[in-house]
Parts: sequence; structure tokens; C-alpha cells
Amino acid sequence: MSRLGPRLLGAALLRADTYEEVESDPTAIAQAALVVAAACAAVGVATLVGGRAAGIAGPRLGLQVAVAALVPAVGWVVGSALAYMVGATFLRGPETVTDYREVLRTTGFAFAPGILRGLAWLPPTALGLGIDYGASLWVLCAGVVAVRQALDFTTRAAIATCAAAALLLWLLVWGLSVAPLPV
Repeated sequence: MSRLGPRLLGAALLRADTYEEVESDPTAIAQAALVVAAACAAVGVATLVGGRAAGIAGPRLGLQVAVAALVPAVGWVVGSALAYMVGATFLRGPETVTDYREVLRTTGFAFAPGILRGLAWLPPTALGLGIDYGASLWVLCAGVVAVRQALDFTTRAAIATCAAAALLLWLLVWGLSVAPLPV
């Protein structure tokens, strides 16, 4: 098993060979989960510090931190499943040979730039917001590379797969948010 540091750097630098290495290493799932956990913790820290600076406290802040920290993990698992289903089913190319675990490993490492989101609390507000949006965009770009490598796609097919998976994820979340609660 390769060291985590070089893989983190390679994933953040969008190196295709790093994603290929992670795709072919079944033991890298633990490292991918660790990368996602670090990105979740970074979002949680930024939310906590930013919430305190905004005067939010108590259970309300705790709930905001918990939700913000869980969103990347849920997005990883569900988004990867949707990307796998769309890519391996509808957009499958002649060279596409993959399984869900390969997609999960590569997309987990795509969260490497998300660790920078821990700095999103930095003042002035524009700096923190810029870090947050920049890191989020970077994660999206890394996700496209991850899907491209895991599904042996062209960049165009990977973008289409990621867009379709994101739309399906949004529809799922929206549907759950407007569904009536059982009484």
C-alpha cells in the first residue's frame, strides 16, 4: 500500500496516474474514507468557527456543524453510487470495466482539496468565502478526473456522468425535503 501523503498530493494536483493507482488498489478504500473524513472535519471546523464568529451558540450551532460535516460523506457515498450507475449503465464506453468500489475509491480521493475548506472561516469574509468556493470547485474538478479514470472515459463523458449524478442527487435531496412526514 502506498503512502497517503503522495496520493493526497497527486489527487489534489489532478494527476490521472494517482487516480489509476487508487482505482487498482482495493486496500485504498480505507485511505479514501480517511480523505473524506478529513474533508468532513475541515467543513465542520469552518462551520464551528464561522458560527461562533456570527454569534451562534448552543444546540443550533451543534446541529449546523453536524449537518455541514456529514454532507461531504453522504455526497461521497450516494454521489459515487449515482455516478457509477449512470456511467457504467447509460454512458458505458467500450473500455469501461469497473465496479462501485473502484469509483468509491477514486472519488474519495477527489475530496483531497476539500481539506482546504477548513480555512473557510478566515477573515475577511471574502477570503474565507473564496477559499470555500475555490476548494469546492477544485473538488468538483477532481471528481471529474476521478470518474474519468475509474470508468475509463473521455473527459466529456466524465463531465456528463458527474452532471447527471449531481442532478439525480439534487432531485433525491429535494424529493426527500418536500415529502410529507408520516404522522
